Amino acid sequence: MSPNITRITTAGHTVTVTSDAHSIPAWSRRYFGPWWNATEHTGPLTGPVVAADIDAAELSRLTRNALDRPHQTSPYAGTVMVHRRHSDGTVTAAQPGQDLAYHYEPAERRLRIVGGAPTPVATAAARLARELLRSQLIADGWQILHASAAVKDGRAVLTLGGKGAGKSTTALLLARAGWRLLANDRVFVRPTADGGVQVLPWPAAAAIGLGLLDALGLYDGVRARVLAGETLHPTQHQRVTDALTSGTREPLWNEKGKELKPQFFPDQIQTWLGAPLAADGTAAHILFPRITTAQDPAVTGEGRELTPDDFFTAGTEDRYPDIFGLAPASTEPHPAQRDDLTKLLSRLPRHGLTLGHDTATNTRLLQNLTSQRAEPQH
Repeated sequence: MSPNITRITTAGHTVTVTSDAHSIPAWSRRYFGPWWNATEHTGPLTGPVVAADIDAAELSRLTRNALDRPHQTSPYAGTVMVHRRHSDGTVTAAQPGQDLAYHYEPAERRLRIVGGAPTPVATAAARLARELLRSQLIADGWQILHASAAVKDGRAVLTLGGKGAGKSTTALLLARAGWRLLANDRVFVRPTADGGVQVLPWPAAAAIGLGLLDALGLYDGVRARVLAGETLHPTQHQRVTDALTSGTREPLWNEKGKELKPQFFPDQIQTWLGAPLAADGTAAHILFPRITTAQDPAVTGEGRELTPDDFFTAGTEDRYPDIFGLAPASTEPHPAQRDDLTKLLSRLPRHGLTLGHDTATNTRLLQNLTSQRAEPQH
């Protein structure tokens, strides 16, 4: 049987997902979509390869290989990953609780994933394809900024702030008003030769709270699709699915105080939420919103200076453990590189603003503010 192939490309870097099962590369096309130009491919394989299949015999063999000799264990994607590095540098690993097993050959840049069911294999293939591309981007000088982003005519508006500040709200309001959504929570950024800052998306299932869906007038449409039998991303907590089924609109929280949110595939951001996606942009404006429902939306000033704390680091980024050694030897940029990028971003027009309870009024403020081609600050 000829393998099905999805090629994923961004900023000149490529990862290929192959499988004998059509659904597994199709899942990667759906997951990365236009954000990272994931398309069906028929030509030669280029870049690292993720070969993912349903294969009970190979699953059993690789799992025994990982378990039957001295090994390490690490928490990974909600379960335990058992892994061992061989003398030749290859890595064998297994998640017995997920019926998944892995073998990575760094010299060939080839990661083998096998499992007992299509969905876990497809999810693992997309997750690790993203890690392989992430490692290439980091090695190429890209850094990760904690921001949402929307793009229009190549101009990217970056929205910064802590949890609950309004990053997702701002990006979605713009995306539903003629812009394109570039990112919901984080972006890759890198200086350009002419002194600008290029922005790339971080593909992921978009987590959007029940309360925000309701405020944006999207809750009823999402609930209707769920009641009709359509499904969101499988990482979504069952309590969220139950809330949508029962019609609950209030935010949900787990025992650690983290909000539980609906998890949308990238294509569902477009088809369910009406927010088209963008593949890149050049940073043109920075917003620092604050949600204050008791007030009308308003510009509150120039916003603050950017700091190194606005970037994700190895210590602050909530990443999966690098079991296979995919990351470059040094995952942190030199302090001078981060300082230079911070200075470039800080020269852009910046505004602090409050957003109120009325979606239409918030949208008008954002459209007026972001349509102004203000001169960079110095």
